[in-house]
Amino acid sequence: MSLASRLSGLRHLLDRVGGLFFGGVDHSLVPKHVAIIMDGNGRWAERRGLPRLEGHKAGARAIRSVVVACIDLGIPFLTIYTFSSENWRRPEQEVTGLMHLFQETLDREVPSLNQEGVRITVIGDRSGIPEATASAFDRAEEQTRSNERLTLGIALNYGGRAEILGAAKKMAEDVVEGKRDISLVDEQVFASYLYAPHIPDPELVIRTGGEMRLSNFLTWQVAYAELWVTKVLWPEFGRKHLLQAIRSYQGRERRFGGFVAKS
Repeated sequence: MSLASRLSGLRHLLDRVGGLFFGGVDHSLVPKHVAIIMDGNGRWAERRGLPRLEGHKAGARAIRSVVVACIDLGIPFLTIYTFSSENWRRPEQEVTGLMHLFQETLDREVPSLNQEGVRITVIGDRSGIPEATASAFDRAEEQTRSNERLTLGIALNYGGRAEILGAAKKMAEDVVEGKRDISLVDEQVFASYLYAPHIPDPELVIRTGGEMRLSNFLTWQVAYAELWVTKVLWPEFGRKHLLQAIRSYQGRERRFGGFVAKS
């Protein structure tokens, strides 16, 4: 075993040992689904005089520690905003680099994620994704399909408005064809037409990089999610920041439009 492999294993062990200490988080009240807008890779690279793709590589490495932290905390669902439908507007070189990076990261990480009990689910429109990259995601989903410890949703070529529009069209087709009674359609029925109806709505949305917007992310699903924004750039985000977000979440009163009288 190489020195690099040993050091990587040591870092992983220390990360897991750190999971025994939850930093003031009430383990019984963690959110069931955390969704993350991973912003700041480009700025991280630019501040270091590096190409933007190096920032994306650093961001890919940061995902591992957050996945491990979610497993340690018992969070069953984590969704990450990996590539939006608007990201195609970026320079061709950056987009091509990202597609290769997705493939390389999946090929490297899926075996260990599978051992950890992580199920990978792609959320988004797969059309337009290069064949090699799409195949890597297909393999990852197939290899981890039976896992139940953590469902890792990967929002790929994703846009919230496009998801809602697509769901509306599919439901309308079913109504026209007599497969669906429009009088019986409610929110639950409509949600069944979304990309991943088996994944519950997020309870906590985290955005790194300091921007105060949702960027077309899970537009339908985050209606009642709690938001937590940090100026920390995604490549620097880790366990301690996740714990900060969860502590903030646990300190809030979730009323869902109702009123809770003070005792």
